[in-house]
Amino acid sequence: MIARIARWTAKAVVAFIVFSVLLVAVYRFVPVPFTLTMAMDERSVTKDWTPLSRIDRNMVSAVIAAEDGKFCSHSGFDTEAIEQALEERAAGKRERGASTISQQTAKNVFLWQGGGWFRKGLEAYYTFLIETAWPKRRIMEVYLNVAETGLGTYGAEAGAQRYFGHSAARLTRDEASRIAAVLPSPKTREAVNPGGFTRRYGNTIEARIGSVRRDGLDACVYE
Repeated sequence: MIARIARWTAKAVVAFIVFSVLLVAVYRFVPVPFTLTMAMDERSVTKDWTPLSRIDRNMVSAVIAAEDGKFCSHSGFDTEAIEQALEERAAGKRERGASTISQQTAKNVFLWQGGGWFRKGLEAYYTFLIETAWPKRRIMEVYLNVAETGLGTYGAEAGAQRYFGHSAARLTRDEASRIAAVLPSPKTREAVNPGGFTRRYGNTIEARIGSVRRDGLDACVYE
């Protein structure tokens, strides 16, 4: 009985690995049609897959400034940020975010929202896969198409249309920064007439865009 369970478990693990690798390979070239987050959204979902070539560079720079300044230099994980988060947890302090854009992409595309070590483990696995199989440009392209940018709104294009009435191809630094400021909490923040914290955070992101460009922190996306 135990041997039979072990065999079935081994087969299930192998099947999962094969399926996940194939799915990552397909999404290297094919637009992601839907995600679990979208499927579980109680609202009507608005999305519009848009190639990165039609998303303004301001949006790329803004999310790097806001979410992951080491996007071009890490291999999926920011070990320094993870160590700081663990230290803060041990000290009982409020934890800072340690997820990279690659980790968020893996979670948003292949998994579900929420915590738990099992989900975190799968997130790490998928992060390794996409960092191995996709170039940084593709990771950014997918991220900017599946990230939740507002209530029932997914992707930079849908966010730009929702908030500013025009395409993501001509987002100003201010507009891109305000969308980026919404990303950590898209169900409670608005890019138009934002509250005090969101407004200040957006201004901070906008100020950082200059550093992103000057230091080439978004260069890997445009190589």
